[in-house]
Amino acid sequence: MADTGREPKPAPDFMALRRDIHQHPELGYSEHRTSALVADCLREWGYQVETGIGKTGLVATLVRGSGQRRLGIRADMDALPIQERTGLPWASVRAGVMHACGHDGHTATLLSAAWHIAHDVEFDGTLHLIFQPAEEGGGGARAMIDDGLFERFPCDAVFALHNMPGVEQGRLQFREGPALASSDQIIITLRGTGGHGAIPHEANDPVVVAAALVMSLQTVVSRNVDPLQSGVVTVGSIQAGQAANVIPGEAVLKVSVRALDRAVRTMLLERIETLTKGHAQSFGMEAQVSQVTSEGYPVLVNTPIATDFARQVAVELLGESKVECAAPRMNSEDFAFMLEKIPGCYFFIGNGDGGDGNVHGACMVHNAGYDFNDANIEAGSRYWVLLVQRFFGDARFNPEPSEQP
Repeated sequence: MADTGREPKPAPDFMALRRDIHQHPELGYSEHRTSALVADCLREWGYQVETGIGKTGLVATLVRGSGQRRLGIRADMDALPIQERTGLPWASVRAGVMHACGHDGHTATLLSAAWHIAHDVEFDGTLHLIFQPAEEGGGGARAMIDDGLFERFPCDAVFALHNMPGVEQGRLQFREGPALASSDQIIITLRGTGGHGAIPHEANDPVVVAAALVMSLQTVVSRNVDPLQSGVVTVGSIQAGQAANVIPGEAVLKVSVRALDRAVRTMLLERIETLTKGHAQSFGMEAQVSQVTSEGYPVLVNTPIATDFARQVAVELLGESKVECAAPRMNSEDFAFMLEKIPGCYFFIGNGDGGDGNVHGACMVHNAGYDFNDANIEAGSRYWVLLVQRFFGDARFNPEPSEQP
């Protein structure tokens, strides 16, 4: 047992802690209560904690020995603007906000690992535990990086996990290379000429142009992307007019764009803008194409050495039968920003398939009926503890990382 200078104490009740966080969800960059709770725990266990990184993010550092290797592990903390419908005793007490993606569980799992590492694990090097805000579209990872995350807390490799409903609880899934898609949101504004619905020839109807454009946008993937690659262009919203007999002067389309390849992503964004402006011009109309943010989420790319290492740890812990290769997914995750800077791996832990009667754990994320599977607090914690034990003795990770994403 590590010498912490204190008498050993029983492990805290991390399931109760997870459920407390679940009851008090906070949206991106508003995770003040959660961040304070996490920081208080980690300081009590002997970590050096720096708060206010990327607004409400924090990093907890534990240094042992004189080793030069540096390891980073990330957990996200933010909730979603969804009204919870689980009916569970620990359901959200905040109207319209819930932990519908399991970030409460990710945080509790890493805290559990942090406690065991502080009390029971010897290693030679520096451990950085990264608790990130605003993963759900807020770019919290980028905000922490912009705040000097990796300059202030250098890492030779960085790792993160995410629960996956529909997969047997505790099963681990890994994928080398592109694992999750890029994500960009585009707003297209078509400006025509409004008028009376009875005399459409005296107007220039943006609704008709918008309807035609939706169909044209479906060719961006089908006729521009290699069939062996992936891309998604989804028009999720069309907003125009309010009355049946009035032709509006403007129509607005909101578009989601995803890809598993950086070059494909660039091509999709360029092709959408070119097609949209040409399409509008053919109708004698003006089109404005803009991204919701200056930069969306990039493709998440797991590096080979880190992914192989993470998988080996899983096999040692669980055996080959509980470890599998994950298929690439078109979901997005801003841990991708961290992997653009530092080699690492993002992987999945099964949240349950409903076979144990836990319907909430099997419910897909971003759903009002979802809940994190508490059995994964121990399962994920055991994995993080073993990864820490093995990382600092693995010769593939050097103080100056040579492996690039």
